[in-house]
Amino acid sequence: MIGLYTADEVRAAERAVLGTVRDDVLMLRAATGLATICRGLLGRAHGVRVALLVGAGNNGGDALHAGAQLAERGAQVRAVLLDPDRAHPGGLAALHRAGGRVVRPADAVLDRADLVLDGIVGIGGTGSLREPARRLVEQATAGPGLLVAVDVPSGVRADTGEVPGAAFPAQHTVTFGAVKPGLVVGEGRRYAGQVHLVDIGLGPWLPPPRARQLTDADVAGRLEPPGPDDDKYSQGVVGVVAGSATYPGAGVLCTGAALRTRPGLVRYVGTAADGVRAAWPEAIVTSGRPADAGRVQAWVVGPGIGTDEDAAAVLAEVLGTDLPVVVDADALTLLSRRPELARERSAPTVLTPHDREFARLFGDVGTDRLAAARRGAAELGCTVLLKGDATVVADPAGTAYVNGTGTPWLATAGTGDVLAGVLGAVLATGLGAAEAAAVAAHVHGRAGQLAAANGPLIAGDLVRHLPETIGRLRRGGGAAVPTEPGTVDR
Repeated sequence: MIGLYTADEVRAAERAVLGTVRDDVLMLRAATGLATICRGLLGRAHGVRVALLVGAGNNGGDALHAGAQLAERGAQVRAVLLDPDRAHPGGLAALHRAGGRVVRPADAVLDRADLVLDGIVGIGGTGSLREPARRLVEQATAGPGLLVAVDVPSGVRADTGEVPGAAFPAQHTVTFGAVKPGLVVGEGRRYAGQVHLVDIGLGPWLPPPRARQLTDADVAGRLEPPGPDDDKYSQGVVGVVAGSATYPGAGVLCTGAALRTRPGLVRYVGTAADGVRAAWPEAIVTSGRPADAGRVQAWVVGPGIGTDEDAAAVLAEVLGTDLPVVVDADALTLLSRRPELARERSAPTVLTPHDREFARLFGDVGTDRLAAARRGAAELGCTVLLKGDATVVADPAGTAYVNGTGTPWLATAGTGDVLAGVLGAVLATGLGAAEAAAVAAHVHGRAGQLAAANGPLIAGDLVRHLPETIGRLRRGGGAAVPTEPGTVDR
């Protein structure tokens, strides 16, 4: 599991470490890791042309020291000092000793660099890039060089992923000590590229993380296969209320996803019974009310049920049980009219809004998606799964997960219905609500990556790829697909 830490938490850990070692130890550890990763990305150092964009303070010092180490191995290193009077003196001296040069912005030759290191602004940056940094970043982006950010891409807010203006569009980010939330969530995820974590010894001084990202291994450990003593009632029984007689698709997709994920038994109840029965004879299908379905261990309610009085009555009936419930799609619209139905529950409840559904329940998401999910979870006492490029899960206590899997191809009709079914299946196994939501988002994203490996996908493709996805996770192979932005290299 990958812990996500704010800038303040990282700084506090750094101060604690610096009380036990020389002042330059952390910077040299960071620079060595940075230089090593850059050499690995390029395949060599000798003869490579490296441009350093160097701001004031420690972030610029990291870039200068890394540049010095690359120069010692034969790289041609040129540094542009954006604030010469405040350039890190130790890093600058190391660069000169190694044969690196300082050049004016006009002589940066970014159009011929093999590698551009962004050491402009560190984790304390809060605004857009200013001149001449903005112009230099534009030149670097237009050039052929590999774009690597030092700790956090300049212009990206480390804690939130907000990008208020011009920023460095890294292909790789080498971050130090701990992964910052802004690298894996919000717009910052797209600017971070592949994230590489360098251990500089902060671990013993970091607090337990309030935000996390699951790995494939974490998810595999929470999707245990059935044992020899299991039967269909011991592996999780899911109840699904989805779709309608006119539009049965949501019921078919949601039920199929639940069947293909984990449980021993899926019970469908609702007006799409004929369509679901035809598609999935493995489910027990009832046309009627939730009370007619029989014993279940978790409910999924909402996809495609409509927003009329009958649908509202069904939602109230499901939320009136003492079972875990996934509330999705149309049920979220209904819940926005009667939020007390969720607020008054004692059993686990997972809400799965996209941004517009979230706004109807809690107000605009804003630029801080972690804070928004936590706000909604605290307001209704539920777990909130906020869908997006990087889905965020938060529980009422503020514990959060940021999903690291997925593909833009998932932005198509019906994929949310599939996610709801996967989540219901995982929730029915007895896993806690927030963990179940994080696991479901991870599996859903991996299935999307696998389904889209050869081109566009439709929601039914996800259902068909779920068994293979889960099998790969259990075998330790992941989805074996290209890396998405904001993915942490472990």
